[in-house]
Amino acid sequence: MLIVEDIHTYYGRSHVLQGVTLAVDDGEVVALLGRNGVGKTTTIKSIIGFNPPRQGHIRLRGEDVTGRPPYRIAQAGVGLVPQGREIFPTLTVQENIMLAARIPANGGGTDGWTLARILETFPPLAQRLKNRGSQLSGGEQQMLAIARALMTNPALLLLDEPSEGLAPLIVREIGRIVRQLREEGLSILIVEQNLALALEIADRVYVMSKGKIVFEGTPDELGEQEGVRHRYLGV
Repeated sequence: MLIVEDIHTYYGRSHVLQGVTLAVDDGEVVALLGRNGVGKTTTIKSIIGFNPPRQGHIRLRGEDVTGRPPYRIAQAGVGLVPQGREIFPTLTVQENIMLAARIPANGGGTDGWTLARILETFPPLAQRLKNRGSQLSGGEQQMLAIARALMTNPALLLLDEPSEGLAPLIVREIGRIVRQLREEGLSILIVEQNLALALEIADRVYVMSKGKIVFEGTPDELGEQEGVRHRYLGV
């Protein structure tokens, strides 16, 4: 589904990503882990095109999308749930959801997302359809951000820190949603600080440090690497 090959991304003269390589297979959930400031969100921004790499390649289903504008990458089948949610505060829940509606991308892992299906998957949103985005709780805003991305009917979903700042009960609900999407065959790349959540929902994990990948393996394999967890994740 996704191949990120030896990308180098900069902010001005600051060399943030230094040869990052990773992959997401069809129907796979991959977690990208690491401490704050190591380049995880920059990796997401490189993939979606907000901050394209100066070197390396990003391929979506075999097609090189490196350097394309973000809207073209989204049209190619990539959905984004950004860090901080970034919902439209003055629009209603229904308007936030429907403005992103798009027919399914070729090869998408689901049968197609509609408003009815969204409300079935996210029951709290069904009760808040007429509320503005600014009137929602943090958990509801996160559900809305995920729902909006799903309405683009992506083949690949990028989730950047979906559990950030949420209560444990809501974190468990986010985990349930991601597991459901995985069962339906959607490919997902998730950046996550909550190690327990990431290890629970991911098929494979990558660990980053200082703009480089320092570990790749299964959750079980990471669980056996105490030195990696302590040095790069602080646990």
